[in-house]
Amino acid sequence: MIGEHRYALHARWTGNRGTGTSGYRDYDRSVTLAVDGKPALDASSDRPFRGDPSKWNPEDMLLAALSECHLLSYLHACVQAGVVVVSYTDDATGRMIEDGRGGGAFAEVVLRPRVEVATAAMVAAAEAAHAQAHEWCFIANSVNFPVRHDAIVTVAPDAALSGVRAEEPA
Repeated sequence: MIGEHRYALHARWTGNRGTGTSGYRDYDRSVTLAVDGKPALDASSDRPFRGDPSKWNPEDMLLAALSECHLLSYLHACVQAGVVVVSYTDDATGRMIEDGRGGGAFAEVVLRPRVEVATAAMVAAAEAAHAQAHEWCFIANSVNFPVRHDAIVTVAPDAALSGVRAEEPA
């Protein structure tokens, strides 16, 4: 299906300590992000930029978007390939470099999916599905830095299947 999708978000700065942005150290970087029908997200800048480390920052959210987009695209690719995924985790990392002029950019993101599939016969197709997922990931296709994958696919122990009836890949 070809189409255009639009997204809307309301961002509200909540860090006015009473004097607004009268000085660099005079305001909090707290922000509330809201999308209709979803819980609000408390956000801030990253700690090195005077942010609250207990809140999500833009860099965290970009990394999360890349990880989740790959995960969802991957699950779809596996369904199409006849691969039964029973477990998926990712320990993603990103590297951002400051430019010395107050800005910077991500240099790369590495996704580290750890996938368990239902049978040994599915491992090769499950490994190949990462390339398809990368092609389909809207977020990875929207950034101007490399998004690499260091994936490991293993066969789930029988106990993890708990009644999953696996079909061999097509």
